[in-house]
Amino acid sequence: MADTTSPEPDSRTEIPVLLRAALIVGLLYLFLAAVRLLEGGIKGFGSDFTDALFEGVSNPLAGLAVGVLGTVLVQSSSVSTTTIVGLVASGLLDVQSAVPMIMGANIGTTVTNTLVSLAHMRRSAEFKLAFTAATMHDFFNLMAVAILLPLELTTRFLSKTAEAITEAVSGGGVGGSFDSPIKGAVKWLAGRIEALIEPIAGDGNAFAVALLVVGMALIFMTLTLITKNMRLLVARRIEQSLNAALAKSGLIGIATGMIVTIAVQSSSITTSILIPLVASGILVVRNAYPITLGANVGTTITALLAALGTGEVDGLTIAFVHSLFNIAGIALLYPWAKIRYIPVQMAERLAEVAVGRRWLALAYTGTMFVLIPIILIALLR
Repeated sequence: MADTTSPEPDSRTEIPVLLRAALIVGLLYLFLAAVRLLEGGIKGFGSDFTDALFEGVSNPLAGLAVGVLGTVLVQSSSVSTTTIVGLVASGLLDVQSAVPMIMGANIGTTVTNTLVSLAHMRRSAEFKLAFTAATMHDFFNLMAVAILLPLELTTRFLSKTAEAITEAVSGGGVGGSFDSPIKGAVKWLAGRIEALIEPIAGDGNAFAVALLVVGMALIFMTLTLITKNMRLLVARRIEQSLNAALAKSGLIGIATGMIVTIAVQSSSITTSILIPLVASGILVVRNAYPITLGANVGTTITALLAALGTGEVDGLTIAFVHSLFNIAGIALLYPWAKIRYIPVQMAERLAEVAVGRRWLALAYTGTMFVLIPIILIALLR
């Protein structure tokens, strides 16, 4: 039988630990810039009609679909929810019509990490883990919407609670914003790359396509190198310590996801970083799960800040609805052992099928985030 053990590293060619760690940080930086290029490319196709898409929708299912598609087009739930807050604050959209859109935005934002997971398609074991880590976010949000949207439509408990909170906190002046230095740094590198692409590709759709192509190419390259170097850098005992700490309490993972997302001002960045960690085996899928849920809560800070900036009561109310929806979803699904990991189990089953039929992963992504929302909007709007 052939010896399958890994050879001892050659001291002459082995990269020093600190240098490898610096290399991973640099690759992560380039990876995040690539994600932003991908977002910019998709936004380039949808920015002209995104605002119009959100306006004038009264059917709840159509509103849900608009939230999904609008977020896919701008590749950021922060952007779409901020747009919704602005429309509500200006009186162009009422709170009740905006609630399903906010829920749809939560579903739509998961498309980024689902696309990132596709970069692992050539390596079956990595792809299975990566696709599971990405789609468990989809299934959690779908389950939360399936429970909370009918409940909101019949009782208005989310909007009524948000109105009560708004009334309690809006006595004083409102306003405020902050810039994430990490997001600013990523934007700087993405801007430099865009400046190189623009003279070659030109403006309009050609530029958007170029951003998509370059973004996906860089994602593929950086993920491959990040995964390889993480395996070499992180010792087994460190992997075990990390997973043991997260396994002790899901609250640690949820808090981690919240803090990181508030810092980078993007749940897509937080959840996309998880993909190579899970694919490389450094983080167990079930320990990544609560971090994803925390990211859902952390991303609501952007809409809250936008609402505080408008100073409008209705705008602040819909921003609180966004926070309450994510908190309520966690409270309903996570504490109970029998249902806690249903989204993970569904994602694992889908990944098992997708590993054998790679086209299914592509079909799932296109159908889930584009085709179904378009059909619902066309039929119900």
